[in-house]
Amino acid sequence: QVQLVESGGGLVQAGGSLRLSCAASGRISRNYVMGWFRQAPGKERAFVAAISYSGLTTLYADSVKGRFTVSRDNAKNTVYLQMNSLKPEDTAVYYCAADRSLINYNKPGEYDYWGQGTQVTVSS
Repeated sequence: QVQLVESGGGLVQAGGSLRLSCAASGRISRNYVMGWFRQAPGKERAFVAAISYSGLTTLYADSVKGRFTVSRDNAKNTVYLQMNSLKPEDTAVYYCAADRSLINYNKPGEYDYWGQGTQVTVSS
């Protein structure tokens, strides 16, 4: 089994920044792709960003491109999401997830493991 634990969420004013972390433990393969998703109240879970194991490939939703950066430290089994220039519409529960492939990287149903989520609230 693989366990994913997110941290770093909180309340921030519009224009501010937050850095989310996702620590992986258990039988996680070195080849896992890591993704970030978010879910706002009353909305479906939506893709935010994904990163390949090597870190050479990063993918972003159009809504966060240029503001968010995904990275990973494989030595620490940790993936990060740096969020800058935050907007009220970024308010959501943010989840990290692990998948074996970048195919269908933006589809929640493709991911094998999920964290419990961390709340991000951006005030106007």
